Amino acid sequence: MSSPLAKAAGPIALVSGLLFAAVDLARLIAADRSLDRIEMMRQAPFQVTNALYWVVFIGLTLALVSVYFRLSGRAGGLGAAGFCIALVGTLDMAGNMWFDGFAGPWIADVAPGAILAGGSGMLAVGGLSSYVLFSLGWMFFGIAGWRSGMFPAWTCVAFVVAGFLGYNAGLPPYGIPIGLVMAALGWWIIRTGAPVAAKAGPASAEPPRP
Repeated sequence: MSSPLAKAAGPIALVSGLLFAAVDLARLIAADRSLDRIEMMRQAPFQVTNALYWVVFIGLTLALVSVYFRLSGRAGGLGAAGFCIALVGTLDMAGNMWFDGFAGPWIADVAPGAILAGGSGMLAVGGLSSYVLFSLGWMFFGIAGWRSGMFPAWTCVAFVVAGFLGYNAGLPPYGIPIGLVMAALGWWIIRTGAPVAAKAGPASAEPPRP
């Protein structure tokens, strides 16, 4: 019996992707570059949109999982590896965005010098890992999707490009592409009725329609 997440993969991916892109656009608008960095971080619109960015990372993660559940019948080992790497990268970046959205404003109030000093040591290692793993994860997901035939070639190329740009996803507007590609994949699933993965494996799944 197929998972409810697999059955709802199209709408989940469409809505989650659009919300992800919309919140990152809102972050871009809320960032008042006329202010210095500490003062900008103390502004309510900046704080709210940064916190919401972490929330939509939850949606992006659910979209990735539901899409994989839906299409895993044709994914094979490479597709499974692509899914796992993208999931790890997304979770890592989500942790980074939680820190920015909830811990960052508090640090800006009680220890602004810590923010101006920049990251070093383990903090720098953790931050860099989130940028690298998020970018590589989505790029590999696109490549794996193309090689395994999980979804159309244009979607695969778009994921690779969005993943490359996603190295800077901590800063707006570089998260917008990954949200739009996920939304497009959701729309493709809805429009074509891409088959839910069956236990019998790839041979039982219909080929994707363009």
